[in-house]
Amino acid sequence: MDVTLEIHRFVEDRKWIQKYTLTVKTGMTVLEALTEIKEKQDPTLSFTCSCRSSICGACAVRVNGNAELACEMLVDKLMKRYDTNTLTVEPLGNFRVIRDLIVDWDPKYARIKKIKPALQPKAEFTAETGCKQSPEDFDKYKKYAGCILCGSCVSECNKNTLDQKDFLDPFVFVKAEKLVADSRERSPEEHLKAVVDAGLWRCFNCQECTAKCPKDLDPAGAIEKLKAATFKYKIEETVGAKHAKAIYEDIEESGTLDESKLNIKSEGLLMSALRAPMAFRLMKVGKLNPMDKHPVNPEISTIQKIVKTAEKEEE
Repeated sequence: MDVTLEIHRFVEDRKWIQKYTLTVKTGMTVLEALTEIKEKQDPTLSFTCSCRSSICGACAVRVNGNAELACEMLVDKLMKRYDTNTLTVEPLGNFRVIRDLIVDWDPKYARIKKIKPALQPKAEFTAETGCKQSPEDFDKYKKYAGCILCGSCVSECNKNTLDQKDFLDPFVFVKAEKLVADSRERSPEEHLKAVVDAGLWRCFNCQECTAKCPKDLDPAGAIEKLKAATFKYKIEETVGAKHAKAIYEDIEESGTLDESKLNIKSEGLLMSALRAPMAFRLMKVGKLNPMDKHPVNPEISTIQKIVKTAEKEEE
């Protein structure tokens, strides 16, 4: 069985797609296919790889528009998934391409510094006693320590695709949650303030970062935990935080959203006043009536029990 790889090439500002056909061997990974092409068909093909053990993350590429670890993903599995003998291979999205499938990581590493990534141990720890913690405390963040910086989450992040200037890469939020959840950390709020300033509440919640993470680390979940932590540490003076709080209060009080007041609670009277033209258009077509009495969900008692149970689980 043969497969054709349509590989996106990029050399000195020249772009093109080049096709390579090779025989699929049992257990052949995308990385092995790329290596065979480089060794037997085209030595000019450039890509990044290291140990081939699905640990380092350096070999991540996009196949048919989805980020994959080349050393881990089997070619025949992809052919069955997409029901085709032709696969498109391109560099990760939301990165500057250096050559062919090689992308520039330097700007991404620089952005990690924004969250103050070093652990600041509590005063109770010393060089002699070390920084010990219980297995239960370690379990709270240990999965986030498994991030291999492969870039898959960045590649598929829709917010990064729209604008990277006001939003960090998903893996950076994973690193931040690891620090905030660490019981040894002296000042979790310092990391939280940094991620809030760097766009925490601008996440689209599209879940693409979680869907494409090869280590199942749930970057989207890490972002949600960071949002929850901002309330714990009283870092709530942002539009996103106020919006989330307003929704929470509406659900707790009535079981439904009071959309006529949601914007005022989120942005305040002044900013809401600037949106008056939109409000008038909504009222004109019957989408908004500020005179209507806000309804209460008939199942409000059940909803309030669910809210209380969720609050206890978070404690």
